[in-house]
Amino acid sequence: MSRKYFGTDGIRGKVGDAPINPEFVLKLGWAAGHVLASQGRRKVVIGKDTRISGYMFESALQAGLSAAGIDVRMLGPMPTPGIAYLTRTLHASAGIVISASHNPHYDNGIKFFSAEGSKLPDKLEYEIEATIDKPMTTVDSSELGKSVRVVDAGGRYIEFCKSTVPMKLDLRGMKIVVDCAHGATYFVGPSVFKELGADVIAIGVEPDGLNINKDCGSTNPKALQEKVLKYEANFGIGFDGDGDRVVMVDEKGEVLDGDELVFIIAQFRKKSGMLKGGVVGTVMTNFGMEAALDENSIPFARASVGDRYVLELMKKNDWYLGGESSGHIICLDRTTTGDGIVSALQVVAAVIESGRTLHELKAGMRKYPQSMINVSRSQDIDIDSNKHIQKAIKDVESELAGNGRVLLRPSGTEPVVRVMVEGRDPVLVDSLTRELAEIVETELNQKS
Repeated sequence: MSRKYFGTDGIRGKVGDAPINPEFVLKLGWAAGHVLASQGRRKVVIGKDTRISGYMFESALQAGLSAAGIDVRMLGPMPTPGIAYLTRTLHASAGIVISASHNPHYDNGIKFFSAEGSKLPDKLEYEIEATIDKPMTTVDSSELGKSVRVVDAGGRYIEFCKSTVPMKLDLRGMKIVVDCAHGATYFVGPSVFKELGADVIAIGVEPDGLNINKDCGSTNPKALQEKVLKYEANFGIGFDGDGDRVVMVDEKGEVLDGDELVFIIAQFRKKSGMLKGGVVGTVMTNFGMEAALDENSIPFARASVGDRYVLELMKKNDWYLGGESSGHIICLDRTTTGDGIVSALQVVAAVIESGRTLHELKAGMRKYPQSMINVSRSQDIDIDSNKHIQKAIKDVESELAGNGRVLLRPSGTEPVVRVMVEGRDPVLVDSLTRELAEIVETELNQKS
């Protein structure tokens, strides 16, 4: 079945444009509540990031859920993974996140968690979509849902985050810069590291509803790099607007992306005997990580792009660690979803317990040079069955001699095919990408 509203990560768009407007969100809250109530489940938690439209959508969801007879627990500004955690621990029927993650303030979205703190089952999403198109009704006034604000939500989540690392972990004597992107981690992020003993320099902690993700955070770590060098910090940590992604900056001011962070966690766990199975990345994961994991005898598998696909493959393989280069990292032995704070703590634990710097730890993985060209397409053809393209791919792979890879990936949002080549030699990689792109362009745009 195809979805009308839900995408791979909830419902997202520009504020004011359908479906991200008050009318739709009111109806969405009612529809979700109606479906949950029909199953005898009557409590939902709602959390949000710091963008200004969150107030409007919080009220709309609250009204819709109440009309369906659902009690609401209001969490206020809270990282997305914190909402997943509190959905579980408050024994709610579902959790609702109001956030557009790393997008600008003028976007927003609605995302649901199941009672277990994981993605809502497809069956429930389909039922909610089917209900949205029905006339809205209101339960008897004696059955209306009640709303209560959870005043200690932040404190509960801080304690959870700290519980994901050993009790003996002591950050006293360490200086850390934490960039919260003026987003949902603005309070809990610095607090976690302070309570573990670190000297924390916090930036991106003055949200005004409009500055979320603006020139800061994991998507723009320049300010974080500058502060790490200025204050001679041990390292820096950068979150995105809703706190499910993280990048780090080492003591030399160099940025570590999700691939490098996953490698550090995997290598540390392997040496400590804590790694179960292997690591899941995506088709976009740098070949350098695959090579480094192989050197450490750690199995690796690639999923399609998107955290839901990473999680699916992790569960299929019964592995506990996976992630994307964007910094969306999942540690299933610690929590149920991607969590920027929890992931950063796993890296910090590796730094402390190994006695090495972050720069030294990342040296175990060498990122391969990557070149990508977007090739416009005027028609849809099956790349896998096109003999000319397939021969060109094999020729490039032969040139790389096992020290690189080729990826052709049609975009899901634009009429282009992304042609990517990775390898040890940047000059060769550049040349091979251009050659392959020319062949792909010829085949994609030839007249039938």
